[in-house]
Amino acid sequence: MSWSEHAIWWHVYPLGACGAPIREPHPEPGHRLNRLLNWLDYATELGTSGLLLAPVFASSTHGYDTTDQFRIDPRLGDDADFAALIEACHSRGMKVVLDGVFSHVGREHPAVAAALANGPDSPEAELFDIDWQHPDGPQPRVFEGHGALVRLNHASQRARDYTVDVMNHWIERGADGWRLDAAYSVDNAFWADVLPRVRERHPHAWFLGEVIHGDYPAFVEQSTVDTVTQYELWKAIWSSLKERNFFELDWTLQRHNEFLQTFVPQTFIGNHDVTRIASTVGQDGAILALAILMTVGGIPSVYYGDEQGFTGVKEERADGDDAVRPPLPDSPADLLPFGRHAHRAYQELIGLRRRNHWLTRATTRSLALTNTHYVYQAEADGQLLTVELLLDHDPAEVVIRDRDGLELWRS
Repeated sequence: MSWSEHAIWWHVYPLGACGAPIREPHPEPGHRLNRLLNWLDYATELGTSGLLLAPVFASSTHGYDTTDQFRIDPRLGDDADFAALIEACHSRGMKVVLDGVFSHVGREHPAVAAALANGPDSPEAELFDIDWQHPDGPQPRVFEGHGALVRLNHASQRARDYTVDVMNHWIERGADGWRLDAAYSVDNAFWADVLPRVRERHPHAWFLGEVIHGDYPAFVEQSTVDTVTQYELWKAIWSSLKERNFFELDWTLQRHNEFLQTFVPQTFIGNHDVTRIASTVGQDGAILALAILMTVGGIPSVYYGDEQGFTGVKEERADGDDAVRPPLPDSPADLLPFGRHAHRAYQELIGLRRRNHWLTRATTRSLALTNTHYVYQAEADGQLLTVELLLDHDPAEVVIRDRDGLELWRS
């Protein structure tokens, strides 16, 4: 079993959490990444065992429009700040996974301007997917209609070598793996070339592909990633609670069982791209969602602030992610008291998960099912738990029992 199968991630969006300016034309540099040092003991006391970081590399605005993937974003700090964070994490036994944006770069990346200036035969031009025959002149192809995000040319050897170089650079500086942003939008042959080359030098590196829809097992096999983001389960959890329809969750858990036969999915109820779980299903519903997350197979992550009951709605507009990517206080001592109930529930349920590490590969079986009442059994390695979800209670309730019916946890 790989170290990753014991991981429970604390997922942090550093530009937001550290209070960096996102859209100022010429933001002041700073050493804001150091703010996370104040939160590492909090993360370990919560029960998480690693940091899953959104982008930390130089970019124009939100981090996914990269301008230099070999440089820490000056709004966050520098190499020394990154090294301090890695050292502080590893000294606590925490792993660190970085967010790699290899689908595209920012329009302001210097190599984009060089490619357009120097023409299709230039070395820079090999990096990018550019329409050289466009009637308005050469036009970079962009990611999902976003004009500020220029696609790499994933068929080119130069783009593949570049990606390998970036990955190796930061693993050699202490990173333990990579989240591959928008991995679904890149041909599997690209990943199947890049990832084995990185593993050759770093055999313990872990690779998480962002995949939303489609055939998860086929993607894992063909791309060679270790796992993918389990968006189907994310959707089924909140939708079943919000719509009072546990049949959706039961159907999705049956598919989840199939995935577990070939790989261990990365599971979550919140991340930097979606509305906060407490805003979707309410504070009580968010605890039920967490209980599901922590009692089914997978490698779970907790999105920073969810454990404090943070709310925030993602909106489809230019700054529509800001509400779900807020700044953290300087330290946990500055948190407001309203989050204590959620925090205690998170600690207890994460603790239950860690005491029952076999849950990583647990499959589920339905014992009772109606729209508002669901009982399932999670089982692996001869161990089992029973989880009962009751939406008709006020407030809604979850009860977790061991194989002998002894109550282990109740909301």
